[in-house]
Amino acid sequence: MKKIFLTMAVAALAGCASAPIALKDMGSFHVGGREITVSGRPVKEVTFTAGGVPAKVDPNGVYQVEQMYVQYFIPQNERGALPLLMWHGGGLTGVTYETTPDGREGWLNYFIKKGWAVYNSDAVERGRAGWTDAFKGDPVFLTKENPFERFRIGTGPGSYDKDPSKMKAQPGSQFPLEGYDNFTKQGVPRWTTTDDAIIAAYIALVDKVCPCVVLVHSQAGQFGQKVAQARPDKVKALVLVEPAGLGDAKLVDRLKNTPILTVYGDFIEQDARWPTIRANQMKQLEAVRAAGGRYEVVNLPQVGIKGNSHMMMMDKNNLQVADIIQGWLEKQGLYK
Repeated sequence: MKKIFLTMAVAALAGCASAPIALKDMGSFHVGGREITVSGRPVKEVTFTAGGVPAKVDPNGVYQVEQMYVQYFIPQNERGALPLLMWHGGGLTGVTYETTPDGREGWLNYFIKKGWAVYNSDAVERGRAGWTDAFKGDPVFLTKENPFERFRIGTGPGSYDKDPSKMKAQPGSQFPLEGYDNFTKQGVPRWTTTDDAIIAAYIALVDKVCPCVVLVHSQAGQFGQKVAQARPDKVKALVLVEPAGLGDAKLVDRLKNTPILTVYGDFIEQDARWPTIRANQMKQLEAVRAAGGRYEVVNLPQVGIKGNSHMMMMDKNNLQVADIIQGWLEKQGLYK
């Protein structure tokens, strides 16, 4: 890796911490994917620019699909023993871990400043990964109200209002309501038929840059666990932030040498879905333990950290939650 010394003056960004980020290198790449061939479609004439001349476009031919995008940041003073890979949840991108919707410092900056080499991804079909119309099924789009209710920010159906002063948030909610509108701008379409392609791309990423630590959120819970099962020699620790999906129940023994931290926020008991989601994950983690593995669960309200939504990396106390993850990684001997 070339020795380029870069300084990102994050002090100039409103709401970010004053200390600069000193980087040895940064960059991006695409990984994974495959080619497909399309045939039998009609040739069209397309005018690409107003006032331009129409051009014939033949949609038949070879397409590149199912790749993913990765951006990496290598700190000048590396203290993380391994790279830290950040994988986002459903309908979102790597923006999840960047600056919070209300302009504060996100987990990406936090862990870089701690000395971790961080690889932040846009998964297959999301953001800068690119996509075609070759995915099976229809994309899923979310209304502005949906995350407010489903991510345990609001009290339930009808709790969202465009006026933050009229939003019905959970009591003591840590989510920055003034940034909610901005948060919804991050949303991207997602498919429910691309899990295998996403897992294949994440495996390609792990093969490229690991051994490593993998930190996942929500939908990526299943991806992190299944990729660790596929590459148990390369994923040295798993951090599951409110995982919404499981690993392969038949392969739990492959996680026996991978320490696992699972973190849950607040208001789970009042939710229609999350008690079952958490119980299912706990059952699988117990199976991992029975196979000789080890895991730790942090339910934030039980350790005195209250008000966290499903998007705890964006909540007002997001860095306090990051401290818990950092402390656990240190305990695993993964920090120099």
